Amino acid sequence: MIRAVTDHRDLSFTAASTLARLEREGPVRLTLLAAAEGVAQPSMTQLVQRLERQDLVMRVGDAVDGRVTLIAISDAGREVLAARRRSRDARLAELMAALPDDDQRALADAMRVVAPLVGRMLGGTARPARPARPDETPRSPERPDTGSDR
Repeated sequence: MIRAVTDHRDLSFTAASTLARLEREGPVRLTLLAAAEGVAQPSMTQLVQRLERQDLVMRVGDAVDGRVTLIAISDAGREVLAARRRSRDARLAELMAALPDDDQRALADAMRVVAPLVGRMLGGTARPARPARPDETPRSPERPDTGSDR
């Protein structure tokens, strides 16, 4: 669903996922980043070089081992992710607003059950959903706290 409501013109799914991982987990070695994203190291090297040219990531030294270079998200990378999330959330809210009230309530109820399960499945910690008030329009469903655009 996230892929369907996200604008893909600016970044590939892998690029967005990589930026989100860097935002969530902090600077990391390129080899570990490639493994975490499930891509070959040469492919990750090319992706990181492209993201560097776009000023979305930067290379930083490791405070523990000065010989090591880490990949980190830049402020511009954080803003690109935030803009993608805002756009995706607006599109999802638009789609949900078109649903009848009963369907919106049913979807909100389902999300309270499924979000923690998905969070556990992905290894993250899903925040418990707060109960919706009867007079409240359900907010767009939030992903478990993965921080990615998956």
